[in-house]
Amino acid sequence: MRIGFFDSGIGGITVLHQALKYLPNEDYIFYADTSHVPYGEKTKEEVREYIFNAVEFMANQGIKALVIACNTATSIAVDDLRQKYDFPILGIEPAVKPAVQKCEGKRKKVLVLATNLTLREEKFHNLVKRIDHHDIVESLALPGLVQFAENFEFREEKVVPYLKEKLSSFDLKQYGTIVLGCTHFPYFEKSIKTIFPEEVDIISGSIGTGKNLKRILEARNQINDGTGDILFYKSGNKVEDKKTLTNYNKLLVMLDMINDIKSVGIKEKSIEDKR
Repeated sequence: MRIGFFDSGIGGITVLHQALKYLPNEDYIFYADTSHVPYGEKTKEEVREYIFNAVEFMANQGIKALVIACNTATSIAVDDLRQKYDFPILGIEPAVKPAVQKCEGKRKKVLVLATNLTLREEKFHNLVKRIDHHDIVESLALPGLVQFAENFEFREEKVVPYLKEKLSSFDLKQYGTIVLGCTHFPYFEKSIKTIFPEEVDIISGSIGTGKNLKRILEARNQINDGTGDILFYKSGNKVEDKKTLTNYNKLLVMLDMINDIKSVGIKEKSIEDKR
């Protein structure tokens, strides 16, 4: 049986990439609801219907676990989905808790970047209220980044001006940690990093997803020794054209490169700290 991954578009590939690190021999279904992307600019009722239709399609494929690789979809539907289906369902939420922990002792603020719908949801506000005891968490919706990603537009000369415009009213020196609260946003980590001071940390809620998924499957004795095969679907239609499949594989390679750059940066910072 395969593991299902679901998102409104290609953002969920950033979460799938994390899972592949821990479960490289599992087989996967990745479902991108591209007919209805972006979710973050639609009504809650519309998005709920899209989510339940997509998950029902994947459940009929016989998946053994599902990752809702979308912050917006998680905030709207994950609890109800868990009541309906008997396979494990993992959601994802903005990494506010670790961000606040990083910043509390530094007298710095946290900036959560996400979609409008995620930031409007009660689930997000409850999360911040539970964790942010010193009023250091602020937020900004960046729907344009979702559109850039869905159009495979990652060039800094296109992305950076948009970021500068949206952040023009913010004092960037106040922030110690930037939370990427949308799974589309890790593609733009390098561009985001160029806007903020060098010492700013950038974190995502998808980092622990692969590890948690592996732990759950091990506990259920459901680890498979598959081939690492990935079936891609767009709103219920299997992706078979070579150009699209090549683009998806390029995204996974690009994420490898981003992680390699981050790893080098972390090592260099560690060496500097020891000095």
